[in-house]
Amino acid sequence: MHGKRILLIVTGGIAAYKAAFLVRLLRRSGAEVRVVMSKAATEFVTPLTFEVLSGNPVSRDLFGPRDEPGVEHVELAGWAERIVVAPATADCLSKVAHGAADDLASTVLAAARCPVYLAPAMNAGMWENPAVERNVKALERDGKRLVEPGEGELACGDAGPGRMAEPEKILDTLLSSFAPAALSGKRVLVTAGRTEEDIDAVRYISNRSSGRMGFAIARTAR
Repeated sequence: MHGKRILLIVTGGIAAYKAAFLVRLLRRSGAEVRVVMSKAATEFVTPLTFEVLSGNPVSRDLFGPRDEPGVEHVELAGWAERIVVAPATADCLSKVAHGAADDLASTVLAAARCPVYLAPAMNAGMWENPAVERNVKALERDGKRLVEPGEGELACGDAGPGRMAEPEKILDTLLSSFAPAALSGKRVLVTAGRTEEDIDAVRYISNRSSGRMGFAIARTAR
């Protein structure tokens, strides 16, 4: 990632704290990082945190004062080689899916021509909401890449899908996007999980495989 230009957009969810870890990982990998924060995001993490971690000023106001003249959202969109939205809230997904551009974050995304990666984060009920599902499908049709959320304990106390992907997974996704597509055009079939070998009609020999290795191989191949 040395010298790669990554623009991180942080929107207003409790998972915003994970975005700080993502900035650190990106910087460690050699990337240059700039950060845009929505107004809601600043309620969870201060801009100063991202300024210290990224080494760059944080952009957050579409009409704020600037040291130099220019159209900031166009400049930011043109500077980035990859744009990552983490966390991407339900509101953010809706805005991007419908082309809304009413703040700096959404305006940058509307102007973007580079690959855009969205890392959704929300309550399980919101993630499974039919409107959110429609927006996700629309985003994928438009060429946006989703870093799928995981399952587990959520900030609200519920458990289920909607947990933002871990920063390490997001970093791996970005690393892969810059790597040559060694398996381009190849068809890979991966089997995963335990196996069974019959002894007779009743008994068999098996093992306690979880299938995680197969899942990891499939993800890496993809």
